[in-house]
Amino acid sequence: MEERRLESAASATLESGVASPREQRWIVPLSDVLVDDEIEQAVTGAVRSGWWSMGPRVEKLELEFAHFCGVRHALAVANGTAALHLALLAVGCGRGDEVLLASLNFVAAANTIRHTGAHPVFCDIHGVDDLNVSPADLEAAIGPRTRAIVVMHYGGYPCRMDAILELADRRGLTVIEDAAHAPGALWRERRAGTIGNVGCFSFFSNKNLPVGEGGMIVTEDDALAERIRLLRSHGMTTLTWDRHRGHASTYDVVAEGFNYRMDELHAAIALVQLGRLEQQNAARARIVDFYRDVLDRRSGMTIPFAPQDDVTPAHHLAVLVLPEGHDRDGFRAALAEQGIQTSVHYPPIHRFSAYRHLGSSRSLPLTEVVEPRLVTLPLYPHMSDDEICAVTEAVVAAT
Repeated sequence: MEERRLESAASATLESGVASPREQRWIVPLSDVLVDDEIEQAVTGAVRSGWWSMGPRVEKLELEFAHFCGVRHALAVANGTAALHLALLAVGCGRGDEVLLASLNFVAAANTIRHTGAHPVFCDIHGVDDLNVSPADLEAAIGPRTRAIVVMHYGGYPCRMDAILELADRRGLTVIEDAAHAPGALWRERRAGTIGNVGCFSFFSNKNLPVGEGGMIVTEDDALAERIRLLRSHGMTTLTWDRHRGHASTYDVVAEGFNYRMDELHAAIALVQLGRLEQQNAARARIVDFYRDVLDRRSGMTIPFAPQDDVTPAHHLAVLVLPEGHDRDGFRAALAEQGIQTSVHYPPIHRFSAYRHLGSSRSLPLTEVVEPRLVTLPLYPHMSDDEICAVTEAVVAAT
């Protein structure tokens, strides 16, 4: 496949009349998807098959993703939020339990904890150079009701899993990896998502494995996999696809489950994207390396997550830490004037209206100090040299 942007997808009006992301405003968007004949043919094949719900393409995706990760079980689901919800339920989180997680996080992690009846306990980050959750603060947050830890590999950079695993083992806690940012990332030659008890992935359209919507759960635990399998499809003992093939004629319902299934159209796209993942992650790495070379330690700026010998990041996000006291809103406005989209990953969960009432008394000093300085820069595998340089030049001019 030729590594270039398809101008027809990137800048032309779609045949449906809906404008592409680039037409909305941005010369350099925050993220962008590459649409080509292979993806179109995969979707067309799924549509023409006449079977659109969970079926053979989902089964194939599960097998290929399990092989890619080197695990026994991969279970496709509707999205990354569904993956987290099912993982939490499968490991037994429920009313009266506490689950530890970073506040510098996407809100889905806390929402799914609440939906189990458990209570999220927010923890601090390492600091400017490492935006992942701090193992020391995780340990400080453990109480008599703590049942599990949800660790998000922020931006595709694996957490300090040695310390987290040792803590979890010593205190009898379950580790759920939120690897939404980290498909393909390696920690000591182990894939992100396969290091804890269970791992969750997102295939949202801005992720490294972009599908639109979709997710995956991976685990080595047979019992967990069976529990997740049941819960994702209404607690039913057989699927419609099983009965269609004549492998079953009826079903029992043995749990109060959900409709968290992936469909065939999304699976068709995911199969194509999985085959491209490592190549696209490598392209992301080259762009982040350029950002680091040009911007890190310049005028007080920092590009966090310095390279480590035993870690291969997925480079989902290109995050810039602004100098202390710098006007983030003004900085982002200056880039927007140049047609360059930016974002913030993330507003801390504990400050949202829906979570203030929880009344946590835990202090998160590093999160409070570092988050106002965070800006996410554009990053997608097919960025042109001109686009990358436009971003760095605009950043330098704005600081």
